[in-house]
Amino acid sequence: MNHEKMTAIRAVEGKAHLVREAAEKIWGFAELSLQEEQSAEVLCRICEEEGFAVTRGVCNIPTAFTAVYGTGKPVIGLLAEYDALSGLSQKAGSLVQEELVSGGCGHGCGHNLLGAGAFAAALGVKAWLEETGKSGTVILFGCPGEEGGAAKAFMAREELWRSLDAALTWHPDDCNEVVTGSTNSCIQVQYKFHGIASHAAGAPEKGRSALDAVELMNIGVQFLREHMSDRARVHYAITDGGGRSPNVVQPTATVLYMVRSDKVAEAVALQARVDKIAQGAALMTETTYDRLFIDGLAETIPNHTLEQLLQKNFEEVGVLSHTEEELAFADALAKTYPGSDAVPGTGSAYEDDYAGKAAELQKECGHAMNDFLLPLFTGNSFNPGSTDVGDVSWQTPVGQVHVAAWPNGCPGHSWQNVSCAGTGLGYKSAVHAGKVLSCAVIDLMTDGETLAKARAEFEKATKAGYTCPIPADAVPVVPD
Repeated sequence: MNHEKMTAIRAVEGKAHLVREAAEKIWGFAELSLQEEQSAEVLCRICEEEGFAVTRGVCNIPTAFTAVYGTGKPVIGLLAEYDALSGLSQKAGSLVQEELVSGGCGHGCGHNLLGAGAFAAALGVKAWLEETGKSGTVILFGCPGEEGGAAKAFMAREELWRSLDAALTWHPDDCNEVVTGSTNSCIQVQYKFHGIASHAAGAPEKGRSALDAVELMNIGVQFLREHMSDRARVHYAITDGGGRSPNVVQPTATVLYMVRSDKVAEAVALQARVDKIAQGAALMTETTYDRLFIDGLAETIPNHTLEQLLQKNFEEVGVLSHTEEELAFADALAKTYPGSDAVPGTGSAYEDDYAGKAAELQKECGHAMNDFLLPLFTGNSFNPGSTDVGDVSWQTPVGQVHVAAWPNGCPGHSWQNVSCAGTGLGYKSAVHAGKVLSCAVIDLMTDGETLAKARAEFEKATKAGYTCPIPADAVPVVPD
């Protein structure tokens, strides 16, 4: 570890109380996608106090922001998220499922940590820029609505990410690794059908059933499944069945659709076919409908150059160490869910040799917390989930890491995650992520060759061109 990187690390350690403060407050607010007013303001306020130039409401998204420090090139972005999930209210540090607020929300994906950790990285880079006086700009991007809203994709529609030389981010997880591979693209659209109410027995001929339209639309999509790519998926949820009285012809009904594919261009084309089925359902039932675009995002384009750089810096920084008390908590929590004996790491699902090495490291560790760094996985991998980080990766090179914030095999979007994300176990992971990312940014700002190599790889991987899944007239909304 060179002296310049130690400047960043010491700065992150010296401001660890601010990182924890941000993570704690955001955990407590637990605000849903695109509603993160308090959470975004916490980060904006701390950034302003630390000397960053903050702009709120970026791209006309009220809870999006940028915090900028430095001048000149290169320009490196750090991606922060801070939205929670519904129905996951949970007491921090508990080994049993206990709601903190009845029916409330919780950070089941650890985005309170994600945002705070990205902020920590920005602090480290700022300290380095101050000490060295070198050219370079770091931008912390406040990105709301990752769990439903896809703010990064709306920003991509405005070409925001093309101004960056590269972008880095991280995510809390059950292991320490550099992220690779691609993800699914995804589009969400809400269809609200409008019919005519009538007595279902006395005057059924006068009614026009919106619920019939929803059901016929669902049947049409079922037949569509036979004629779409095996890489594609279509999901739906009836969010309004029109009422609870079966003797009334339902005048309203709403269905929310999600179209996925491993290629965003295919998802856009498939979505157009789903739209036609909605039109047909309305025609068959003599109803009308309102189509509301919710969000859309692209698949992730990996950048192996940045992955190698992140692995090098992760190795230099090392991994977290935990206290006996923290390890005992993690071991006990691991007994509350199935799969705690799973072999960790993305590569373990794809290569037996890799899985064998990961299993050995886990055995040597001897605890549910994976306090070791996994080897860099260089093979092809695919995550069937979706993230709007993908849209960023279509406009600039992107690299990501995972830092262990909860025990091995802990299921995503779970009360166990919420419990960990509100404790020192989680807060330490945010500080550590800040160290790894800030050191990687310093390399990008001082090693033009690596940055050029990452850019060349990016240009080759994205030569087909970015298909933005966000229509020109769409605005970020929360579905009914």
